[in-house]
Amino acid sequence: MAKSKLVKVNEKIAEGVVGRYKKIENGVVGGFNKIADKFVDNFLTKEGESVEEAKERLAKEQQEREEASAAEREKNSYNSLS
Repeated sequence: MAKSKLVKVNEKIAEGVVGRYKKIENGVVGGFNKIADKFVDNFLTKEGESVEEAKERLAKEQQEREEASAAEREKNSYNSLS
């Protein structure tokens, strides 16, 4: 009987801690996203481009750079084997 009360109290405490953690996490992530959006808006958008469009364009450009880099590494490794 005492153990079940202890388990219930522990579960209640755990729910409270996790709930507070989630609130803090959401606040931090939300704050970061606001700052990131402001940065993109001020420095990385092109004329007439929205923040979301700029983020999509930047992600596409990054993907292209990564693919080109991977292709270059593969080419270099092939040349070193020859």
